Amino acid sequence: MTFSNMSFGSHRTIKQVVLTPTAALVALGGAQAADLPVKAKAIEYVKVCSLYGAGFYYVPGSDTCIKLGGFVRADATLGSYSFGMTPVSGPAGANNRLSPAYAARARIDLTMDTRTATEYGMLRTFFETTLNWVSGSYTAAGNGSTVYQSIGGVPAPANAGAGNVGYGSVGVYFAFIQFAGFTIGKAVSQYSSPWVQYPAGNFDGLPGSGGNNTGVNQVTYTADFGQGITATASLQDPTAYYQRNIWNTTYATSAGIVTGVYGSPSFGGTMAPDLVGMMRVDQAWGLFQASVAAHNNHAAYYGADETSGHASDRWGWAGQLALSIKNIPTGAGDTINLQAAYANGAINFGINENIPASWARYGNSARAGAYQSIGLAGIADAIYSGTTAATGTALQLTTTYGFNAGYTHNWNPYWNTAFYGGWAAVRYTDSAKAQICGSSGMAALGLTGACNPDFNIAGVGTVTRWSPVKNLTFLAELDATFLDQKYSGMIRAPAVAGVGKPAAAYELRNQSALVGLLRVQRNW
Repeated sequence: MTFSNMSFGSHRTIKQVVLTPTAALVALGGAQAADLPVKAKAIEYVKVCSLYGAGFYYVPGSDTCIKLGGFVRADATLGSYSFGMTPVSGPAGANNRLSPAYAARARIDLTMDTRTATEYGMLRTFFETTLNWVSGSYTAAGNGSTVYQSIGGVPAPANAGAGNVGYGSVGVYFAFIQFAGFTIGKAVSQYSSPWVQYPAGNFDGLPGSGGNNTGVNQVTYTADFGQGITATASLQDPTAYYQRNIWNTTYATSAGIVTGVYGSPSFGGTMAPDLVGMMRVDQAWGLFQASVAAHNNHAAYYGADETSGHASDRWGWAGQLALSIKNIPTGAGDTINLQAAYANGAINFGINENIPASWARYGNSARAGAYQSIGLAGIADAIYSGTTAATGTALQLTTTYGFNAGYTHNWNPYWNTAFYGGWAAVRYTDSAKAQICGSSGMAALGLTGACNPDFNIAGVGTVTRWSPVKNLTFLAELDATFLDQKYSGMIRAPAVAGVGKPAAAYELRNQSALVGLLRVQRNW
């Protein structure tokens, strides 16, 4: 009896031990079966796209190819705070304790290029942006103190409205679409040569050609005739880069003239795009290009409101020839680039848009009674004067012409040296000269010699580059600028607080400036 009870109890316990885990396993197995995924898709790896050259890859799941690129750059300019520019105005042009001995910059540049083959040809988008940190400089406040000037000359930290972020800046260089022969968006002006305003170096202030290296909004059509022959017609927006001053000299002041400003800024609204045409022959021996442009000058009112009347619009024009010669006997890869330009009422097509519109460069003077010397120059597309329709004049268009050239020699695969130079003349009409020289601002300066706002500028430079490994370059560059002004005699100038110059007698004379550039750049 005892045995039977023990057997029965043991049997029940065994059943419980065996059946309970079994039920749990069955339940767990059902749950796992319900959660099992459908057969996983094969991983789609990024594939090389060989249609458009090295560096392109297919976007997974599409027939679009993409290439990412850019560079990181660290550089320092010596004797200026404007990179690639000689110190011709502002604190850098003052030649005093406010003039910086150097400025430093760090820049990162990012590009994205996408291309898709379609029945109409290639569909392309391109984007380039840049982020910068520049050390900046200081300007005098006129009370014995100074104010820090960050990028764009805006006192920091209230500089966000100038496209700046903190003490740095962000820029959009290019953003365009290309399709069926059309280019739409922000791209290099079709007027520019392929090397823009840089025939051999990095100097932004080289005169003698029109060019823009950071893009302008445009709608362009290019016809390709084969054998490297193309023709282009373009409508481009002049507002940001392709118009200089329109000055009303009636409102010129002595304080403005001594900074190279000959009147009130008097642009009206943009009424018409610039019209650009270009033809190019690009072959193994080199390249030849001819460009033309037309620019509408549209002024504001003579006086404070629309009842004062206005000057009629006048169209300016420009032309440029460019020639590149490759494979010259001096060495493999050596190149000569040349270009010449003429412009009337369209100054930025004749002198590149990076050149300052107003010059005030100070220097020493041995003339008796002179505190120092100063070189003055101002650039405008058009000049006029008047406060009413009865007293107002027509627009007087300014002319410029010049040339530049560069030669690059490769010593070996790692070293090269380049030399370059340029010259340009700026000429005002007799009527414009009379308006500038007859203004109340000029009269207040008490000029004792010749009053002539015409001037010439010249620039020369050399650069040596070392690339020890692929896509890494170290360079050193030296640039000089020469201002040949046509003023003479003496002026009694008012104080210029921003550069620390006192009210005094100054001799008007030619000036020159020298600047250096050191750079290291890693492309990827």
